Amino acid sequence: MIDVYSTATPNGHKVHIMLEECGLPYRVHHIDIGAGDQFKPEFLAISPNNKIPAIVDEDGPDGQAMSLFESGAILLYLASKVGRFLGDTDRQKFATLQWLMFQMGGVGPMLGQAHHFRIYAPEQIEYAVNRYTNEARRLYGVIDRQVAKEGYLAGSEYTIADIATFPWLRSWKNQGIDWADFPNAKRWFDEIEARPAVQRGVQVLADLRKPIRDDKAKEILFGKTQYERR
Repeated sequence: MIDVYSTATPNGHKVHIMLEECGLPYRVHHIDIGAGDQFKPEFLAISPNNKIPAIVDEDGPDGQAMSLFESGAILLYLASKVGRFLGDTDRQKFATLQWLMFQMGGVGPMLGQAHHFRIYAPEQIEYAVNRYTNEARRLYGVIDRQVAKEGYLAGSEYTIADIATFPWLRSWKNQGIDWADFPNAKRWFDEIEARPAVQRGVQVLADLRKPIRDDKAKEILFGKTQYERR
């Protein structure tokens, strides 16, 4: 059994979708990031960067329990555990890894900044809004060209690179994106969205997600509490 400590965000949904795709048994533990659950000692013990998601697998590689944080590492771990979604040859695996890194280093951080400055920042800073909106469009363009050529991000097969990237593009409106500008990416997105495991995965904890509107939640996520030394 795998225990998942998460909430309904793009990074959380990566792991929820992957677990559903793999058919692995799991238990979900809600981490309310707007209330500060991510700073509790018991969560920091498995996720020292105080970010969701994190997992504890009772049946680790050596038969002992193993905990993991960072969504990309968790996807790699689960893909290795079931022998799927990573590619069969070294060439396929490295192709998958480069597009997984593209998501971890580019898509997630840049679209996250677009969300922040377009929606959550206490004041609208034109330079920041334009910078991250333009970067979002650039990244969508990279995805659009790649899936037009290959079908999926890492080639002709669905992999953890697609699983990692898809949840971030569900908030395309918040990122200032018009799908009409990226028809190949839209085809790819719709195909993934139609997968039964994906539909189940994005519903995990979705009923517990709260809009970040009150000042307390914003302070916890973006203010002094986030940056306290622990």
